[in-house]
Amino acid sequence: MPRAKPRTWRGAALAKELPVARVLVDKGVLHLDRYFDYAVPEELDAEAQPGVRVRVRFGAGRGRVRDGRREGGGLIDGFLVERVAETDYSGPLAALAQVVSPEPVLSEELLGLARAVADRYAGSLADVLQLAVPPRSARAEQRPSPAPLPPPAVPESGSWARYEHGGAFLEALASGGAPRAVWNALPGGEWGEEIARAVGATLASGRGALVVVPDGRAVARVDAALTSLLGEGRHAVLTADAGPEKRYREWLAVRRGAVRAVVGTRAAMFAPVKDLGLVVLWDDGDDSHSEPHAPQPHAREVLLLRAAQDKCGFLLGSWSCTVEAAQLVESGWARPLVASREQVRGAAPLVRTVGDGDLARDEAARAARLPTLAWQAVRDGLRQGPVLVQVPRRGYVPRMACANCRAPARCRHCAGPLEGQEGAGALRCGWCGQEDAAWHCPECGGFRLRAQVVGARRTAEELGRAFPAVPVRTSGREHVLDTVPGAPALVVSTPGAEPVAEGGYAAALLLDGWAMLGRPDLRAGEDALRRWIAAAALVRPQGAGGTVVVVAEPTLRPVQALVRWDPVGHAVRELSERAELGFPPVSRMAAVSGPPEGVAAFLGAVELPGEAEVLGPVPLPVTVARGAARRVGAPPPGEQWERALIRVPPGRGAALAAALKAAQAARMARGGAGGEVAVRVRVDPPDIG
Repeated sequence: MPRAKPRTWRGAALAKELPVARVLVDKGVLHLDRYFDYAVPEELDAEAQPGVRVRVRFGAGRGRVRDGRREGGGLIDGFLVERVAETDYSGPLAALAQVVSPEPVLSEELLGLARAVADRYAGSLADVLQLAVPPRSARAEQRPSPAPLPPPAVPESGSWARYEHGGAFLEALASGGAPRAVWNALPGGEWGEEIARAVGATLASGRGALVVVPDGRAVARVDAALTSLLGEGRHAVLTADAGPEKRYREWLAVRRGAVRAVVGTRAAMFAPVKDLGLVVLWDDGDDSHSEPHAPQPHAREVLLLRAAQDKCGFLLGSWSCTVEAAQLVESGWARPLVASREQVRGAAPLVRTVGDGDLARDEAARAARLPTLAWQAVRDGLRQGPVLVQVPRRGYVPRMACANCRAPARCRHCAGPLEGQEGAGALRCGWCGQEDAAWHCPECGGFRLRAQVVGARRTAEELGRAFPAVPVRTSGREHVLDTVPGAPALVVSTPGAEPVAEGGYAAALLLDGWAMLGRPDLRAGEDALRRWIAAAALVRPQGAGGTVVVVAEPTLRPVQALVRWDPVGHAVRELSERAELGFPPVSRMAAVSGPPEGVAAFLGAVELPGEAEVLGPVPLPVTVARGAARRVGAPPPGEQWERALIRVPPGRGAALAAALKAAQAARMARGGAGGEVAVRVRVDPPDIG
């Protein structure tokens, strides 16, 4: 059937009741982040209900807000938000041109969540809804959704019994409660089954559940666990990789209430689950949870907003622990869900370290770039099964640190990271730009600095030559393996791409620790520990001979946390130090980047809260590759950009976001006539040094 041609309905009779429709147009610009009033023709009265997609005439010729009658505007998409009896606009209103579909895709709950996310990240509501509501597929809308299944029986606690209060957590969900927990998962492959049991307990109470994981491999694991535990038809899978029709069909089944549970990647964080009783996020430190499109929300923050809005349960799980997770526990908002030290020691492998002193005394390490202990671990492990070798991704930029104690070199004025300057002896702060020609380490008093060098590039080839009779498999960006057999083999992987071995790995070798610890990033240590623990969690327990060798200085805090298998203790200490220095997540930060004249003009115009502190601006590295230009916040190739950081104390994040949004909206409104240089604003930037 051909699509109806949109019409302006001039002179047509209007709806007798509630003849005014408030529409959110699909224009993701801040100065148009408001509702526009349109008249509802009588012929569209039945279909023009709140939540449906519509088309309206909108464009440069409209002139004033809510005046949809002027000539020259084009037809664009939008959402009908509400119907009202009258408008406060004094002029004539244009009529709705078309109801695209009678399917109400925008509920009041989803609209409220999208508004909260837009406000938190200084973004537009339209941009958030582009992330929240998938593109329409007419064929998917025409297919009826299956009938909802009755609630399942309450599942047994299973491996949750290994955790203190694990059984009580499931009982609270099954009885209709809303427990909030930060879960430090034990090593091994049971985490997918444990999430499935939490979802099953929630469904048994007659409520819905939402699970967000970092990637497709994790989705497949939870999907299989849910199917095994609850059977077919009780959950939907939502990922960005699914085709448009399939994704929209699954999304509609959730919105219509036919399916009460969802598992997916970042794209699923806005899933419209009915009667939401539990939100689950696995591995919140993975950068895949950070949305690259405006306004760049993080899945953890979106699910926190959902837990508060829907008064539902919350479960944040990981093998490791982020500083944000530790803050949730310290504030009392969530309870810790951990195993006893005896359980941890029984499940974790033996971790051994190789530091700089060992490498200096090791002739084999100087010749082959691998220490003797690592070779022995690989050799012994291959007698029992596969061995995992983790190699950091190439391209990590080193930061400056004390050559004696490895403490990061930080600015004495703002505690930002100090960086070396080409051709200059003085260090410069990457935040505020001030130079420090007389730096000394506050920890040990040393004056010497070191910059870490990226590790070995041909690890797989070298290991293949050293063990010619053993197959070598690689897993990385080009090709990621899901699983490997339990037979002896060398598996060389980049962080995050480690496949699961049948029966667990006999050993793991974590190479070039300084390449990860030396990143110019506030969370470099936390991220290195998270990646190490994620790899080590795939190794057999110490009682079964599992051994992990990490090539990094043993005295460093992340290395010590790995040896003790204590990511929670590491996160708690990091949180305490960040509170003293005014670092996120205790404080809130925003980044303003762009050409120097644009950044200066923005900082001069924005009305920041009185407690705000502006750090910088400082130059950003000039990019040369097109791939770098596509990264979020990266300047176009060859252009010199600057970045300023704005910091506010706890409790003032909403005021900062409102001020940034107002200033950016004012600049955009003037941009068409004044040609002002555009800048990029990001709340909670992930790479603040």
